[in-house]
Amino acid sequence: MAEAATTKASTLVGKLETDVEIKASAGKFHHMFAGRPHHVSKASPGKIKACDLHEGDWGKVGSIVYWNYVHDGEAKVAKERIEAVEPEKNLITFRVIEGDLMKEYKSFLITIQVTPKHGGPGSIVHWHLEYEKISDEVAHPETLLQFCVEVSKEIDEHLLSEE
Repeated sequence: MAEAATTKASTLVGKLETDVEIKASAGKFHHMFAGRPHHVSKASPGKIKACDLHEGDWGKVGSIVYWNYVHDGEAKVAKERIEAVEPEKNLITFRVIEGDLMKEYKSFLITIQVTPKHGGPGSIVHWHLEYEKISDEVAHPETLLQFCVEVSKEIDEHLLSEE
């Protein structure tokens, strides 16, 4: 009986990852999420409506940020706590603690790591979504991963236009 429960639980836990090639530097892209996520809405106005600092400081572990975004044609919100920031690795991790994703997931962790491309300009943005669904009826967040890819491309264009 315990074995069946373990198998069932494991189907609810998942990971999705993708890489996005960008022209901007790793540091600049990382800084958009770590240092000035409130500017992400300027880069991707159709998808990210706003990002507000709820508690703490931008880019500091333990700080709470509140995102207003449009996903699958619907206005949504996410309250996230910054779990990790590693500037030397251009890495930041957000844990979703409230909002629309929590209607379908028990836990949701988003890690963004940017690495310089070897042998040339540009960078690779690695998105890593780790989650536990509340039930088997809940879809894996593939459309959210695609959303992350599209936002990455829009941020890249924005960063290049600032140069």
